[in-house]
Amino acid sequence: MMSRAERKEHPLSMRMPETDIAIIDRAAALRGRSRTDFVRDAAVRAAEDVLMETAPIRMSPAGFKTFMATLSGPAAPVPEMVALFKRAAPWESNASLGEVDAGPPAGAASKRKTRAGKRR
Repeated sequence: MMSRAERKEHPLSMRMPETDIAIIDRAAALRGRSRTDFVRDAAVRAAEDVLMETAPIRMSPAGFKTFMATLSGPAAPVPEMVALFKRAAPWESNASLGEVDAGPPAGAASKRKTRAGKRR
């Protein structure tokens, strides 16, 4: 028989408002996961983020000198980033998705403001 200290799984209990549980359940369902799996993964991911933010980065003096020289040197364009910034954003181009609904015509907003102004 396994003693309590040897168990690989440890229960974790939390009290949460129904609204929080509803949000978690909805998100878990969208991912096709159980509430437990979803919450465990989210908690572990958040904990890893905190640990990575506070983890010291160690390097040799020569490595640090190279690192600082790279940071101090002139910036060089990254071809992939240049290409990315030259590309139209998905909402700026309707070539790949067909006609995109951009909302009401430009004049509609001014008419709405005019009507709202008359109500006052």
